[in-house]
Amino acid sequence: MRHGQTGTSRRTWDVGQRGRFTRVRAVLAGALVLGVGGSLTLAAWTDTETAQANFAASVFAIQGSIDGTTFADHPAGSPAVLNFTVAPTAMSPDTTSYARYTVRTTPASTVAGALSLSAASVGGTGLGPYLRYGVVAIAGNVTCNAAAFAPGTGTVIVPAGSPLTTAGTVNQPLAAGGATPVSYCFAVTLPAGTANAAQGLNASATWTFTGTSNS
Repeated sequence: MRHGQTGTSRRTWDVGQRGRFTRVRAVLAGALVLGVGGSLTLAAWTDTETAQANFAASVFAIQGSIDGTTFADHPAGSPAVLNFTVAPTAMSPDTTSYARYTVRTTPASTVAGALSLSAASVGGTGLGPYLRYGVVAIAGNVTCNAAAFAPGTGTVIVPAGSPLTTAGTVNQPLAAGGATPVSYCFAVTLPAGTANAAQGLNASATWTFTGTSNS
């Protein structure tokens, strides 16, 4: 019986050991399945940021006025006519005539700029070479006359006594939106001692103001 008991005990032990081993393997397999399942279902948090911008071109244009009040466009084919204080069609030697011209940016202009003055385009029957002129930039409240050319009064754009074919040497700043117009005072002279050959001749002079935006 003891021998039988021993055999029975061994079988019981073997069964118990196999049962525990099976359970251990089942637990390990379950752990493995859970581990794999967990790695497949994990997810990282995400977030995004976006950036956007709008773009538009600036606007820049200029217009002029002979009276400093009423401004309009004056293209090359339709220039403004300057109001000279002495009729430029009846000039005698030692006569100087003055005229004001004012330039600004248009109210729609969104950028500032600079203004330059070209040399005159001269036509007519031959009086042009005899004429001399000068230009100063003056404040809006300064009268365009001989006093405007006094030292320290205005900014010299073209030195007095220059040929009509002389361009301005100093650019003037232009504010955006039509603010702070730039006034020019022109002085055109038929010098004393002009030859008799100039009698009856005439001339036309056309100046171009060029505005250039700062950006």
